[in-house]
Formats: sequence, structure tokens, C-alpha cells
Amino acid sequence: MGPHPAVAEIRRAVRTALTDLEPGDLVLVACSGGPDSLALAKATAFEAPRAGLRAGLITVDHGLQPGSAERAAAVAATGREWGFDPAEAIAVDVGTDGGPEAAARTARYAALDAAAEKLNAAAVLLAHTRDEQAETVLLGLARGSGARSLAGMAPRSGRYRRPLLDVTRATVALACQAEHLQPWHDPHNADPAYARSRVRHEALPALEAALGPGIVDALARTAALLRADADALDALAAAVSVEMSSPPDSAVSLEMSSPPERGLDCAKLAEQPAAIRTRVLRSAAIGAGSPAGDLTAGHVEALDALVLAWRGQRWVDLPGAVRALRSCGTLVFVGPPEESSTP
Repeated sequence: MGPHPAVAEIRRAVRTALTDLEPGDLVLVACSGGPDSLALAKATAFEAPRAGLRAGLITVDHGLQPGSAERAAAVAATGREWGFDPAEAIAVDVGTDGGPEAAARTARYAALDAAAEKLNAAAVLLAHTRDEQAETVLLGLARGSGARSLAGMAPRSGRYRRPLLDVTRATVALACQAEHLQPWHDPHNADPAYARSRVRHEALPALEAALGPGIVDALARTAALLRADADALDALAAAVSVEMSSPPDSAVSLEMSSPPERGLDCAKLAEQPAAIRTRVLRSAAIGAGSPAGDLTAGHVEALDALVLAWRGQRWVDLPGAVRALRSCGTLVFVGPPEESSTP
């Protein structure tokens, strides 16, 4: 008799995500101990050895709740019982930049990146489900940050893989029940102080009530379609960026403390469709050191005005102490001039 259908579905999703790895490669599972990541870890413990892979588990202790250290230690111990090697709990310090959700995410990914580098992991598995994809799309829509934001989470991004993006939260719950798992339920997931929690418990149910069932599937489908479009536009924008890059005018270099090596030809850039032009501008800003998460549509609009609506405005200040300046038809991205030390 085979496994429960929900267990089989999750195992199949994990197996598909691991097909391109080489025997002996190490794959890490990021596991909080919640239902999604616990089901992912259990499936990986089953599938990885059968694919000739080594499997490790990392749980991150954010230190934001009483008993978090003990809970993280218990998750790591469960990982060792299931055959994960290594199975480690990593404590992090969560800052405040971007709000509590963003700060915790930043700390978590930094810890996972460090662990993956240290252990030479070929892949890190994350347990985001189709429901979380739908939530991400709605949050992106609320921010008004464009197609890339509405494209949601990618199945693969660098070393990170999300095998469960086509698996529902309900399926995960059934799998946990079938395998007699005892997941931890993070109280933050039900706290209305957090935007994702409000989307999960208020916005999505309201949409289901108003428009009928299938909203989660529709939003996830929308994300996949927009991701394909965004990937194609990003590739075109990257080619345009290279084509339009040129050495900045000497006058620009003289007034900057750290002169840029290249600039963008504003006349050529103005001829591009808005979808390409704004991507080139956003990419250039990020390349100069402006944090992607802090760069808003408003910042990009101000940069676009330097290209299309030039009226002699001097510069645009961007997050990360990056400054965009137009001079002699060239747009450059640099750090601000150093303040004079003379009295």
C-alpha cells in the first residue's frame, strides 16, 4: 500500500526539484518546525538518499519569542532523528530595517546563505506553498511595485528552490496528519499586526466570498504568467543597458568623490519603451548599491524624469546613499560627494 496521496504529492514535488543535482551533492532544508517546512523536511529525508544526495537541515532561531531557542533545538534534534547531517540551529540577531517581517527575513536569509557557503550546499529548499504565493501577489499588488513584484516567488532563485509552490496549504496539513507529524504553529502567522497575516486571514477569505473559490489558484497562475513576461523584459533590458552604457563626461567625474566608470546615454534610453527603460534605470540603481527592497516605483519615476523630462534638475537621491546625476546627456549613478573637511 502506497503513501497517502498528500504525502505522495509532496514527495513528487521534492523529487522533481532535485533531479538536476549530482550524486553526493548536499541539499539543505530550511525548517522552522511549522507544517509546511516540516512536511518538506520529511519528504526530503525520504527522497534525497534515493537520489544519492546528502541532506542537511537548518533551523533559524530569530529570538523573537519566548522559548525560541528550545524550539529550534528540538527542530534540529528531529532533523537528526530523520537522518539529516548536518542538522543545525542557528541563532540570529534581527534588526529593525524595513519593519519586523522584512528584518526577520533579512536575518534568516543571511544565516541560510552563510550556512550554504560554509557547507558547500548545492541547493537550499524553502517551504513556500501555493497559498503563500497568492499572498505574495496580493502584497505586491498593494505596494504597486510593478510586474516583477506581482510575479511572486520564483521556483528557483540562485541556490534557493521552492518545491511546494504548486502544493496547497491544505495538502500540507493532510500530509502532516498522515505522517503523524507535530508541527509548531507560529503565533505571528495569526497576528493581525503583520500584513501577511491580514492577507491570509482577512483579504483572501473576503475575495473568496465575493468572487467564489479558486482565488488562490488564479493568483498563483497570474504570478507564473507575469514571471515569464518579467524574465523576458529583464533580459531585453539587460541587453539594452550594455548597449547604452558609455564612459561619463569628464565634468561629471570631476564633481564626484567616486567617479563612475560608465553612464547611460539619455537620448538613446528615451527611445526605449517604458517597460525596458524603467528596468534599465532600476537595474543601474541597484548595481550602484541602492538596496532593491528599498527602491520604490517613486524612485524609478524620478529617475525616468531625468531622462524624459530634463529641466536642469541636478540629481535624484536614492536609498543606500546612491545619487543619480545627469550631465551632458549622460546619466550616472554614484555615491554623494564627500563633505569638505575644511572649516
